[in-house]
Amino acid sequence: MNTKLWNPSTLTIENEPSIEEAAQLLRDRQVVAFPTETVYGLGADATNEEAVQRIFEAKGRPADNPLIVHVADVGQVEELTEDIPPVAYQLMETFWPGPLTLILKSNGQAAKNVTAGLSTVGIRMPDHPLALALLKQSGVPLAAPSANRSGRPSPTEASHVYQDLNGRIAGILDGGPTGVGVESTVLDVSSSVPVILRPGGITKEDIEKVVPEVVFDPALKGGKDKPKSPGMKYTHYAPESPLWLVYGDDEYFKQQLNQLIEKGERVGVIASKELAGQLQFDRVIECGSRERLEEIAVKLYSALREFKKSDVDVILCESFHSHGVGAAVMNRLEKAAVRTLKQQ
Repeated sequence: MNTKLWNPSTLTIENEPSIEEAAQLLRDRQVVAFPTETVYGLGADATNEEAVQRIFEAKGRPADNPLIVHVADVGQVEELTEDIPPVAYQLMETFWPGPLTLILKSNGQAAKNVTAGLSTVGIRMPDHPLALALLKQSGVPLAAPSANRSGRPSPTEASHVYQDLNGRIAGILDGGPTGVGVESTVLDVSSSVPVILRPGGITKEDIEKVVPEVVFDPALKGGKDKPKSPGMKYTHYAPESPLWLVYGDDEYFKQQLNQLIEKGERVGVIASKELAGQLQFDRVIECGSRERLEEIAVKLYSALREFKKSDVDVILCESFHSHGVGAAVMNRLEKAAVRTLKQQ
C-alpha cells in the first residue's frame, strides 16, 4: 500500500484539498493517521466493522482492546450512546474539546470491534484544528487509537507514524508535533462514582473541580479481566532497548548508572534537566524539569523512541512524582519498563 503524506495548512483549513482527500478515504473504509492535541491517532469509521478491522491489522493490536471514538460535536455522542448522565454533559462542557475520554453506555451504533464486546464506549472530542476538520469533512465518528505499531511508544510527530506504519495505512496528515504528549484521560461515567481508567492530560485534580468524588481504578496496573479502556492490560510504550525505571534520589541513580557502565553495558539515560545536568555522560536525553511534569509529558514518547537497539543495551530512566499529570507520566513509564530499581 502506498501511504500518502499530506502537509495541510491550518491557516486555510476550510479549503484544504488534503482534508477532503483524507475524508474521502475514511468514507471508503480506509484508515488515515491524523494529529490530535495528545498524540497522533489512527482513524477509521467507528460505525463500520470492516473499516475498524483495518486499524487492528495495521497496528497488530489485540482484538479485546477497545478503541476510543473521536467526535466533532455532542450530537455525535448522542447518536452513539444512551442514558447519558448529567455529569457527562458537565464534563463535556468543561473539558471538550480536550484530552478527556468519557466511558458511556453504548446504544450499539458503534461497531462491535470498537467496543470489544463491552456494553460501553469511550468517546472524546479532540482539541486540534486538523482533527476537528477531518471529523467534520468525513461526516462520521472516528475510532482512533494511537497511530503506532502495538506496544511501541505512541507517536507525537508524523515521522513517528511513518516509521511504524508506512505501507500499512492509506495516509498521514502531518500537523507538526503534538502539544500534550500523553494520551487522554479515560473516565468511566457509566456508574454512580466516576472512575479514572487511564490517567492522562486532564488530571484527577482537574476533574474534582467539576465532580466531587473521583477514584482511580485499582485495575490500572493490569490484570486478567477484559480491559475497559486502552492501556489497562497489555504492554505499551516500549522502546527498542529494555527500559529500567529507577526509584530513588539522584545519588542512587548515578550509582546504578556507574555500575552498569563498569559492567561494560552501553547505557542510554532519560532524565530531567536537574539530573541530566549532574551527569558527565554522552547518551543522555533531557526531557524537561521535574518541577514541571507537563514538559516531561510532552517529550516522553520522543525520548522513548530516541535510543535504538543498535546504540544501547539498556535505557535507565528517572522516575517522577505521581501528582497531577505525573500520574499519566508514571503510568506510561511503568507500562514501558521491564525492570525497576528501588532505593532501600
